[in-house]
Amino acid sequence: MIITTTPSIEGRSITAYKGIVVGEAIMGANVVRDLFASVTDIIGGRSGAYESKLQDARDTALRELQERAAILGANAVVGVDLDYEVVGQSMLMVSASGTAVMVE
Repeated sequence: MIITTTPSIEGRSITAYKGIVVGEAIMGANVVRDLFASVTDIIGGRSGAYESKLQDARDTALRELQERAAILGANAVVGVDLDYEVVGQSMLMVSASGTAVMVE
């Protein structure tokens, strides 16, 4: 399945619009990871623990988006938008939305 942030796919024609699809992932960050991230923030550098958690959430949201598009009979999702939010003190939410389509 083709998943793209663009509204069309170069060289392919959209033959049917199947509907809007959304995938979400809410991930919790644990206390130890928060502690190490705080230390990293104080001394500078990147927080590998949070980057890994963010990647996991993004992968989950996109996988869910793809699964929902397949259920609608789509073979591509165009116009994908990724949104990131912090929920509460230690929860990360990633949502992916787009339009499920059939392309030839």
